[in-house]
Formats: sequence, structure tokens, C-alpha cells
Amino acid sequence: MEIKIGVQHAARELSLESELSAEEVEKAVSAALTGKSGVLVLSDEKGRKVIVPAERLAYIEIGEPTARRVGFGAL
Repeated sequence: MEIKIGVQHAARELSLESELSAEEVEKAVSAALTGKSGVLVLSDEKGRKVIVPAERLAYIEIGEPTARRVGFGAL
């Protein structure tokens, strides 16, 4: 699933591919905004983590799950 994170006062958005479902991402964002930690922590398919302060979140865009493409077929 592709996730795009807009951060306040940053020129570019963060983009990552995650194995989380849309519901899991939504729960993580809600927990970050209402919890004591104050940070959103997500990990991508390769195990790398993205940590964003909750007060700096501008938006979260959750994409559709995509099937992995194999081969050299036409797009």
C-alpha cells in the first residue's frame, strides 16, 4: 500500500510502500495524534522506519493496495 505523508514546512512529501492495511495506518495516525508519544511511526516493506512528529502532520494519503508486477509487460 502506498502512503504519502505531508509535513508542515517541508517542500516535499514523504512517500513509502507499506505492508500495513488502510485500517492499520488509520489507527496508527489516530494513536499518534491522540497519544502521549506525539510521533507517527510507520515502517516500509524493507523494514525502514519513518518517524514524524504528530504536530507537524499536514495530511496522510493512503493509496490503494497494488499487486506486485512481474515481467516486462505493457503498462
